[in-house]
Formats: sequence, structure tokens, C-alpha cells
Amino acid sequence: MTDPLLNVIFEVIDFALDCSVAVDDTKWRSKPEIVEGPLPPAAQRALAEAEERQRVREQTGGETIQTS
Repeated sequence: MTDPLLNVIFEVIDFALDCSVAVDDTKWRSKPEIVEGPLPPAAQRALAEAEERQRVREQTGGETIQTS
């Protein structure tokens, strides 16, 4: 009498733990891999300068501009 009852209890516990592991794995996989934060000031300046050069290049029709 007790053996079948214990088997059922252990099967239910095993199933619950399997579900828990599956949920944890799903949460881990759904996390974004890259966390975007603010750029350091030097990187912000470099990005702004590159965007400005690109904007000027597009306005001049793709001609190269020499700076010294």
C-alpha cells in the first residue's frame, strides 16, 4: 500500500523539479547578452566626431575631405 503511494509522491516531486529547471533555463536564455550603458566621455566624443564626418561626407556627395 505504501510503496505505490510513495512512488506517486516521488514522481510528482521529480516532475515539479524538472519543471523548475526548465523554467530557470528559459529565464537564463531570455536575458539579453549585451547590457547597454552610457558610453564613456571619450567614446561619446569619438562617436560624435565620426557622425559629423559622415554627415559632412554625405552633404558633399561622397568626396573625401583632407584635414590637417
